Order: sequence, then structure tokens, then C-alpha cells
Amino acid sequence: MAKANVKDLLEAGVHFGHMTRKWNPNMAPYIFMEKNGIHIVDLHKTAVKLDEACSALEKITSAGKKVLFVATKKQAKEVVSKYAAELNMPYITERWPGGMLTNFVTIRKAVKKMNHIDKMKKDGTFETLSKKERLQVDRQRANLEKNLGSISDMVRLPSALFVVDIMKEHIAVTEAKKLGIPIFAIVDTNSDPRKVEYVIPGNDDASKSIDMILSVVSASIKDGLSQRKADKEKSKEEGEKASADADVDFDSASAE
Repeated sequence: MAKANVKDLLEAGVHFGHMTRKWNPNMAPYIFMEKNGIHIVDLHKTAVKLDEACSALEKITSAGKKVLFVATKKQAKEVVSKYAAELNMPYITERWPGGMLTNFVTIRKAVKKMNHIDKMKKDGTFETLSKKERLQVDRQRANLEKNLGSISDMVRLPSALFVVDIMKEHIAVTEAKKLGIPIFAIVDTNSDPRKVEYVIPGNDDASKSIDMILSVVSASIKDGLSQRKADKEKSKEEGEKASADADVDFDSASAE
């Protein structure tokens, strides 16, 4: 499992919190000091909590389960989409679709609509529509792609959420809590850490800080995925060996 390095966290500015007047008192255990009116996060605690989160995420992904990444703020969009796409994990970086989790059946219908339009284009049905109808369908497809394209392969609810800025993504957090889906999150000094199961205290406003944390998280998930692949290959080999042994036993019995 990838390990968090305090020096790397420091260089990435993960320790910079919000102005003291904006703080959430529940973040007190993770605050090291106040400097120039800004709270400084205790990076030793960040490293410990990040390692805990990474260990749990590795376990989840090694079991073949999906983690949904959520980050719609400007500074986090590109970073999150990059890492999530590399991991082949679903992600939301545009507007959070209300009911994304609590009304997942409806969301899946919208995704199927998008796939249906793609099928129309492949089989030639699209070309039989009028110019006006084609334009309307194209606009609908573009809108669906923008909001749901990154979750088109998510056929069931995710086993966990990874969130950047739980205040901005409060709807996603609320839906996950309602369904009992564990939440992993970068939590800044202005947020309430009690709302998530795996708190990673740190700067959730700077892209460099977000990138640093996501790089460690990504490495751990890759380890989990590699373990999953190795386990599947081992099971396949054991299955083939068992089958071969059974054939030998059958041949021996037939010869007798």
C-alpha cells in the first residue's frame, strides 16, 4: 500500500486550512496551530488518516467493488477526472444529479437512453430522422454525456464515495449517508468531519493539494485492483488444475 509522506504533503500545501473565523470546531483535533489568521492542519494526523483511508480503499477495490469519485469544484474537476479515468472508476465532476444514489433506477434509465442513441447512430436509425429531430437528439445526447457519461459503466450502486469538499458536495454526502455507503473525503477546517467515515484533513481548495492526496489514494486503489486480478488468475489456475485432475481420475477409473 502507498504511504503518505509528511514532507510531500507539506510541499503540496495540504496544511493550509481556512481563515480562523470560518472554522468548524469539530475540526479542532486536526488543527496544529493558527498563523496569520489561518488554521494550519496537523500533517502528521493527515498522514495517519490518509493511510487509514488508503488501506480501506485497497480492501474495497481488491474485492472488485467500485468507488465513485465526486468533485464538482473548479480546482478539483480535472485532477479527479484524470485519476478516476486511469483507475476505470466512475466519477462526477459536473453538477451532481439529484437522486444519483437514492433514485439510482432513474439515473440508469437516463444512461440507457444515452446508449440507445449511440445504437441508433450505429444501425442507421438516426439518419432516418428529420434534420430537426437529429439536432434535438444530438443535444440530448451531449447533455447526457456531460452529466452522466463518466458513470455509464456503473451498473449498480458504488461501494464507497470519495469526495473533495463535503460542504460543496453536501447532497452527495446526504444521499450516501442515507444508503449507508461509506464516505472518504478531503475535509478542510471549515467542514464537519463527523459527516464522513474516513476523514482526510487537509486543503480541499488548491489543485496541488488535491493532486497530492489523490496520487496516494490512486496508488492504493491500483494495488487493490492488482490484488483482485492476481486472485482471479489464481482461482482460474486452480480451477483448471482441478478440472485436469478430475479428467485424470475419470480416465483411470475408465481404464480399470
